[in-house]
Amino acid sequence: MDRAAPLPITLEDVETVAARLQGEVLRTPTVYSPQLSALTGANVWVKFENMQATGSFKERGAFTRMAALTPAERKAGVVAMSAGNHAQAVAYHAKKLGVAATIVMPERTPFVKVAATEAHGATVVLSGATLAEAGEACAALAAEGRTLIHPYDDKLVMAGQGSVGLEMLADAPELDTIVVPVGGGGLISGIATVAAARGVRVIGAEAALYPSAHAALAGTTAECGGTTLAEGIAVKNVGALTLQVIAALVERIILVDEVLLERAVNAYLTRQKTMAEGAGAAGLAALLAEPETFAGRNVGLVLCGGNIDPRLAASIMVRELMRAGRIVALEAHFTDGPGRLAALAGAIGAAGANILEVAHNRLSLTYPAREASVRFTIETKDDAHIKRVMEKLRESGATCALTSQVDGRF
Repeated sequence: MDRAAPLPITLEDVETVAARLQGEVLRTPTVYSPQLSALTGANVWVKFENMQATGSFKERGAFTRMAALTPAERKAGVVAMSAGNHAQAVAYHAKKLGVAATIVMPERTPFVKVAATEAHGATVVLSGATLAEAGEACAALAAEGRTLIHPYDDKLVMAGQGSVGLEMLADAPELDTIVVPVGGGGLISGIATVAAARGVRVIGAEAALYPSAHAALAGTTAECGGTTLAEGIAVKNVGALTLQVIAALVERIILVDEVLLERAVNAYLTRQKTMAEGAGAAGLAALLAEPETFAGRNVGLVLCGGNIDPRLAASIMVRELMRAGRIVALEAHFTDGPGRLAALAGAIGAAGANILEVAHNRLSLTYPAREASVRFTIETKDDAHIKRVMEKLRESGATCALTSQVDGRF
């Protein structure tokens, strides 16, 4: 790659587009976060792109590209391929602009995402088992005369996403670092174009299971696959145009694993009191992965999307409580008899823990006929509290062991 070649977009391109976006997308706030600063050791500001009408930054690029359509292109309509935020962004702004939109989504796309896209007036075509196969159907529709609205590898889309960076640095000029989630690269390439002109470093955050940009910069083949919480940035190939900008202007890419993504989503929910999808929380996950890299720095995080399934969000919060020793499951084994279960429950209460769930088993062939076991799921304060509960159970005549051991606990 020729890093000396002119880059696809300039600061002037982003500034021109940002002027067009006024009144078309929400100018989201960039806010200092004492809670996340305390968690990470950096001075953290958050850009709340989850406040956009469709819940993500994708609206900026989608509107910018469609606003540039010629009258003939508007009449013919647009087509896009996406299973998530880009689909909704294109559908939403196409309706506002009076342009017919067809969105191609994989056949197994959750119904809630299909319904959300159709609610904005788009025609949804389900095709293929994967995004790649859906892309083939999308290309066929584009060949019929519709204009393809690419999710990231388009100069206007990149410039539109770059308006995020302009707003961040206007609201928080003290920033010296911006951490941006990386999928296809549209958002980070736009922001890096702005940040480089202001002397601000940009670092990318990418899901470890889909290290496309990281591998591309290293000149290696990315090994992508698996189920990731950050499905919004789980792409196998970074854009050709975006990669030029990333290679020239992005300092490095940090890979974040699934546990860190869960911790980051939970931190946004419980500390910042806001919704973040896995991709939207990737920047915070990078700070958790390498706190020494960001310690004491003025760091801007782009919370780029908040479209997370509430059930998944609830599950993540419970899992984090388990990791912290706030919810545990333990199994007690004892000689069966009248009042024995009540005695065990009393022992847990005497230790100051709260029982959430009980599963009593008298029929397991693992134990002799006169013995039984019970699985308690309980709320506790910390590891020391867990030990007190277990001591009380043993004092009551039961043997016990944790069945939800996390991070080698006990």
